[in-house]
Amino acid sequence: MSTPSAPPRRALLLFVLGTLTAFGALSIDMYLPSLPTIQADLGTSASRVQLTLAAFMAGLGLGQFVYGPLSDRFGRRRPLLAGIVLYVLASAACAFAPSIHWLIALRFLQALGGASGAVIARAIVRDLYSGREIARVLSLLMLIMGAAPILAPTLGQWVLSLSGWRAIFGVLTALGSIALVLSLVAIPRQVPRSDPSGNPVTLGMNLRALFSDRRFLAATLAGGFAQSAMFAYISGSPFVFMELHHVSPEHFAWFFGTNAFGLIGAGQVNRRLLVRRTPERIALSALSVMVLMGAVLVGLALSGLGAVITLAPSLFLFIGSIGFVTPNAAALALEDHGDRAGVASAVLGSLQFAISAGASACVGFFNDGSMLPMAAVMGTCAVAAWGTLWLMPARKLEEARASSPAVSPA
Repeated sequence: MSTPSAPPRRALLLFVLGTLTAFGALSIDMYLPSLPTIQADLGTSASRVQLTLAAFMAGLGLGQFVYGPLSDRFGRRRPLLAGIVLYVLASAACAFAPSIHWLIALRFLQALGGASGAVIARAIVRDLYSGREIARVLSLLMLIMGAAPILAPTLGQWVLSLSGWRAIFGVLTALGSIALVLSLVAIPRQVPRSDPSGNPVTLGMNLRALFSDRRFLAATLAGGFAQSAMFAYISGSPFVFMELHHVSPEHFAWFFGTNAFGLIGAGQVNRRLLVRRTPERIALSALSVMVLMGAVLVGLALSGLGAVITLAPSLFLFIGSIGFVTPNAAALALEDHGDRAGVASAVLGSLQFAISAGASACVGFFNDGSMLPMAAVMGTCAVAAWGTLWLMPARKLEEARASSPAVSPA
């Protein structure tokens, strides 16, 4: 696949890739306000409604392992389009689900289709770019990815109040259809990948290469631990703000959106910093801030001084720092695996997803009625990410020079 030469075509491609990576967050955050309504309408329990979310998360994790290898074998375009079609059909079916059991199954299929977006979008970025330019492009995609958690809950609440919960899946169907059309226009065709002998490279060979690469594992785990800190924040912050500190839902949405804007802004600053600094250096500096803010959050929790006025700025700095970590960690993980970018992207996404799910579960499992579980999990994840990236083996000088060409500001 060659890099698009015309700036308008490049801009369209990047917009489409950013939209594809936002499928998961959009499909989760947009329907969250409707959970109580779904429970009442389908005459079921809260625990069974929660299974619709668990099924979606399981579909996202499993789907990445499906589309990554397929995109390496058959090219990026066909598996991506097949996944989007499945997402659209499953979203439409969700709108007509007659029971909670059907909705659970259809949400799994919806996620299985939507998983194609994130994993193949990362692989396409690796196809088109190399070195630190990968991190710069992934930072640019955060403009769209980061908008999903800001806009989706509000949009979902508006659609719910206007037309009911089934209309939310109608909107997701329409958005998926638009993404399908845009992908048909923007995603170029690509031939299947094979090894130099002409024989297809097996999945086992690719996995062995990835899991024997200490740099890939270190960068993937560092990004996963940083992302898991975000999931711990998402899981714990509603309780900490609204239950513990009695912040109204409207004001909590403002706090949540402010932190999301900080994440997006950090990603754009990261693009500029990459002109003169390496992804490793930027990520380690940001992780140092995360470790410091994690210690502050734990201190606030233990001391009882965690009021909103002290909690909000600490969380802003912590969450904002993640915008410097995740794109650089992904770039470091993918930089040496252009010939297996699909599988590498799948392993990266699935491992990070598993760590994030575990962190989110820990916040709920250790809930003691205080902000300490959230703060402790966030701080632990930050320390784990910093330590993992700090221990990442250095690249040989000639390899670093070959994969890190001079870049100019986008």
